[in-house]
Amino acid sequence: MTTEVPADVPDMPAPHVREFTAHSIGGGLALVLGLVGLFGSAGLLAAATAVDAPGGKAALIVGGILVFLSAIIAMRGLNTVAPGEARVVQLFGRYRGTIRQDGLRWVNPFTSRTRISTRVRNHETPVLKVNDAYGNPIELAAVVVWKVRDTAQATFEVDDYTEFVATQTETAVRHIAIEYPYDAHDEGGLSLRGNAEEITEKLAAELSARVAAAGVQIIESRFTHLAYAPEIASAMLQRQQAGAVVAARRQIVDGAVGMVEAALARITEQDIVELDNERKAAMVSNLLVVLCGDRAPQPVLNTGTLYQ
Repeated sequence: MTTEVPADVPDMPAPHVREFTAHSIGGGLALVLGLVGLFGSAGLLAAATAVDAPGGKAALIVGGILVFLSAIIAMRGLNTVAPGEARVVQLFGRYRGTIRQDGLRWVNPFTSRTRISTRVRNHETPVLKVNDAYGNPIELAAVVVWKVRDTAQATFEVDDYTEFVATQTETAVRHIAIEYPYDAHDEGGLSLRGNAEEITEKLAAELSARVAAAGVQIIESRFTHLAYAPEIASAMLQRQQAGAVVAARRQIVDGAVGMVEAALARITEQDIVELDNERKAAMVSNLLVVLCGDRAPQPVLNTGTLYQ
């Protein structure tokens, strides 16, 4: 299911590079050959001490030094890649691919390798104070679950991809907060408190669009803190309480009217007593007082008639 991206999300530039797999081989054989070269160079230097001829001794010494340097240079191409990590390979400033296969790998020893984590990460924003769509000051914070999807973009498209994600997350949270009210006055309107699932989906969609240039994938986003600012919290609490009381009263009245209607219909159907309009009005009044009152009713004994 695709989520619609907000129209006012900035149009990020197209990436200059995209990740591809770097050419590498298993590092075990390279390690063995490097160790053989080191021992071989040591053997050549040791043999040079046993040779008396100046030319032969010089040749063995030069050969030992060359073998030693070759082994050291070759072993510089060895890389240990742990699970959840990758190596971005560069050769003289050019991107030459990414190593994602874990274990001991060998690449061109003249390349530079940058370690980058591909693990799933959390970023939690600080508590931000913003104004919602109605202008009420509110406090909110969010946590974002993300990971690096494209190591080349994360390395070359932005200066620091972790800082980029943190800044864009705060920007997206502020933007979502000013787009929607904390509590919607309209019954069908979206609100931050009443429609958390829909709002967080929109937040994730906007975040994905903002950090796509850095090769980052947004896995999930959730609000961790949502409240009115302290200066209006008490007033808004009274408003919420008043709304709850009105809603409860409305439900009580609806139920009481239904019960009165059923009682009158039952009396008429079973012909228990014949009621004229005035007696019906009195009965309706008494029943509504009993059913809708906050306190238990006090019985009153009428020793006369309704008209006296």
